[in-house]
Amino acid sequence: MTATGEVTEEVFGDGPSDVSTRLEGLFAAVEASRGRIDAEILAPAEMLSGRAAGRLRLSGDHTIVALAGATGSGKSSLFNSLTDLELAGVGVRRPTTSWALACAWGPDGAQGLLEWMGIPPRHQVSRMSMLDHSTEDTKLDGLVLLDLPDHDSTEVSHHVEMDRLVKYADLLVWVLDPQKYADAAIHDRYIRPMASYSDVTLVVLNQIDRIPFEERERTLDDVKRILTAEGLPDVSVIGVSATRGDGVENLKRELAARIRAKSSAKGRLTSDIVAAAAVIAQVGGSSAVPGISPVDRQALDEALLDCAGVPQVVEAIAASTSRRAVLRTGWPVIRWVRRQRKDPLGDLELGSDLSMPSLAGAVVPEASHMQRANAELAIRDLAEKASVGLERPWRDAIRDASNPADDDIIDALDEAIDQTSLGVTRPAPWWGVVQVLQIVALVAMLGGLAWLLVEGIVSLTPADLPDLGEVGGLPTAVALAVGGFVLGIVLDLGSRLVSGLGGRSKANKADRQLRAAIDDVTERRVIAPVQAELASYAAYRTGILAALG
Repeated sequence: MTATGEVTEEVFGDGPSDVSTRLEGLFAAVEASRGRIDAEILAPAEMLSGRAAGRLRLSGDHTIVALAGATGSGKSSLFNSLTDLELAGVGVRRPTTSWALACAWGPDGAQGLLEWMGIPPRHQVSRMSMLDHSTEDTKLDGLVLLDLPDHDSTEVSHHVEMDRLVKYADLLVWVLDPQKYADAAIHDRYIRPMASYSDVTLVVLNQIDRIPFEERERTLDDVKRILTAEGLPDVSVIGVSATRGDGVENLKRELAARIRAKSSAKGRLTSDIVAAAAVIAQVGGSSAVPGISPVDRQALDEALLDCAGVPQVVEAIAASTSRRAVLRTGWPVIRWVRRQRKDPLGDLELGSDLSMPSLAGAVVPEASHMQRANAELAIRDLAEKASVGLERPWRDAIRDASNPADDDIIDALDEAIDQTSLGVTRPAPWWGVVQVLQIVALVAMLGGLAWLLVEGIVSLTPADLPDLGEVGGLPTAVALAVGGFVLGIVLDLGSRLVSGLGGRSKANKADRQLRAAIDDVTERRVIAPVQAELASYAAYRTGILAALG
């Protein structure tokens, strides 16, 4: 397996195997859940990934069979009987009792595999160095047979070595004896906990020659009964006598069949991977999740817009823009009256400074506890909806990602609004044109009125004024006064209508810009971190389901 978890070589046949697919899935699940699921829960799976990857790389041509049993079970005698060699000491202490003995069948032995398992060269032997007269159905080419230390030894090193090597075995052969086959020590510590490994477990009742012939079947049935009660109903039980040879050929046939099928190595790895994945899945789960829906995203945006005071800012911009337009373009006489009314932004004490920071700061002077509480509530609501169906580690990860303790969302929203340039104070081009026309209309009206006033005064004296003629049947002075007044009023009414539309247009533009700014903050500070956690969960889930098969 490479650093990325990819199995580099297939050793159990042509093409990608179920084992390699499961192993890659387990590795991906562990990597994706790192930092979310407790490291102690992931540790066994991490160790298994390394061990299984090493096993896949080293050899698919060998099947590792481990003989395990208690003191006096005849395990070493059975080892010697299977190898046809006197390798294991019987009834005496081994030279180094904490080490296992290993015998490998095959022309090249299995040195790399045995070194990988940590078995010293002096405890290794190649079976093909001797003449082999086995029949075809009992040939054990490809077998690596381990004689493990006694599980009930008083030496701690024996327990450590046995527990270590049991994890490497492709097939576990538990050697029991007629006196202690129901011993709780081996059943409670080893056999019962490995109920999920029944397809790679074999039980041998040794020393069957000590049982009267008519009671042997009943004894074997009793062993089967105990195994069934412990959750291993499908485990084969073979009676043998290692010293006399009874049943040894049957055991060799069973081992040879498993070696030819190469099912034990694949079965053991598969069982290990499934067991490790099941432990992780129990904590991390494997359910599908809805993620973040568009409706949830929109609800969060609206909530944060309210918390940032955007609706108030937008309405203030609309009202103020409309009022300033009317004051610049309205009928001068009415304009003076309007100036006496309150500016929608006047209470904010902005003066001539209508910049976005001052405007936003005036509308929402200070981030209150209520604002922060509402923002956090909206974010928490989104995180909860996005993590429906997730187990606690992933729910916690999404919650922490959505609203980290060291990141104030209100400050981020305020900063985004402050940096948004809306052009609130920029006058519209048409204001100047209308203002000039209003001045012309006012001058025409005042000019006409002045001429009529002069004419009235002159009529009381013998003097005469020049005749200005008529316009449309009206004296020119009257036409100027009436026309100027009517033009001013029409311009005033028109500008009020256009000013309202212009104010709303500028407010809508400000709303779009402010929403974009808030949306950017929401995306960076909330949505992206949550999506990253959901993506990690998706990778974890894909991996864990692949590992579980």
